[in-house]
Formats: sequence, C-alpha cells, structure tokens
Amino acid sequence: MPFPLSPQSIDAIADIISGGGGHDTTPPIGIYRSGPKIEKFMRACNVAFTVNGSRVPSLVQCLINLNNGFEADQALPRIIEAAADPRDFIHEPERHIAVLDHLNRALRFDGFEVQQQGGRMRLVEAGKNVPVLAELAGLSEVIDFDTVSRDLDRALASSQTDPEDAVTAACSTVESVCRSILIELGLPLPAKKDVQGLYNAVKQPLGLSPDRSDIDPLIANDVRQILSGLGSGPIDLLEAARPA
Repeated sequence: MPFPLSPQSIDAIADIISGGGGHDTTPPIGIYRSGPKIEKFMRACNVAFTVNGSRVPSLVQCLINLNNGFEADQALPRIIEAAADPRDFIHEPERHIAVLDHLNRALRFDGFEVQQQGGRMRLVEAGKNVPVLAELAGLSEVIDFDTVSRDLDRALASSQTDPEDAVTAACSTVESVCRSILIELGLPLPAKKDVQGLYNAVKQPLGLSPDRSDIDPLIANDVRQILSGLGSGPIDLLEAARPA
C-alpha cells in the first residue's frame, strides 16, 4: 500500500477519532472522545499516545509521526479500521455512513478506501474489492460458524497483502462451510475431505443436484453445466493454487 497518506487524510482520521474540536458547534462526524478516551482508543490500536496540551493537535501530531514512520502500513490501517468500526454506531447507522463518506472522500485521493467486508472494516486499494470473499462473508454471517468466520477473516486480511495465504484461507473457508453444513445436517463427512470432496458431499442434501425429477430437463441441463463448471473450474483452481 502506498504510504505516507496526505495531510487531508490525516485530518479526516483525526476528525473521526476525536469527534472534532471541543468548541466546535457542529455535530461531530465520528464519536466525540475526551483526551483520556482518545488515549484509550489509541492503546487499543497498539499505539502509545498521551495528550500533551490540546487533545486534537496532540492526536494529529501522533498520526503524522506514525504516517512518516517505518510501520505506517501496519499502524494506520489498524487505526482507520477501528475508527470506522460499525459496532460503535449500532444505534446511529446513519452516522456510520457519514463516517465512511468522510474518510473515503480523503483517502481515495491517496488510492485507498474503507470497505465493510464480512461485518468488519478493511482499508483496501480504491476501486478494488474481493467479490468472492464478499459473498463468502455474507454466507458466514448467515450460518454463523466460528471456524468459517476465522478462515474468512484470514482470507480477507491476506487478500491485499499475501495472495498465496489468501488462496489457502479461501480453500479453508469453502471446506469449513461444507464441513459445517454436513455436521449441522447430521451427515457423515466424505472420505476425501478436500474442497472437491466436501463440495460433492453437500450438493445432494442441499438440493443442488440437476438430477432432481421436479426440474424441467432443459433447466436441469443448464444447472448441470453450471455445477460442472463450479466443480472443475474455481474449485480445481483453488486446489491448484493452494501451496503444497
């Protein structure tokens, strides 16, 4: 990721974390935090910070120092994602939208944007997303399996920085989804527990087979071709790309 960020992005981040100046009469875009609460927020992001004088200038200077440091690409994404955490805006979802808009208007000029993926915020390259992982994120939220969520979090975290690990985690995510479905249905696991074996095992109980008698033959043929593509295309590609 290209760092350092621009001064405008640093100011936008400070706006969200601090909630703006204490004498500002306009409603805060983010959450108004006192000096001690800003210190607590930064500690949660693994950053040592102490207010020295006014809280907002102190915060801005801290962010500038991080921005110019050797670990900007690790510290700043962590801070930005925490500042946009949707859990802080559960009762004010419209404010969360305003927070994302405020951050992204500045960050996009630096080639970044904050996206919500699988219930978590991610700082990613602007204009790029991970559609397959986003779909899996939605599925994991529906079925709410811990193992699936852990594998998905790993895939999302690695998608921008470690493609090889992202492929491995994506394979694990698909395997976890299929394995969890079989366990929930009380069905035995297949002898071959790789992506292909597990995928084949869940097709029939989930009614994904084109051999069902209640499907029109023309539709069944189309479904058969689609499922064949799923089996021999992306799944085989995941297996081939997974490191040995």
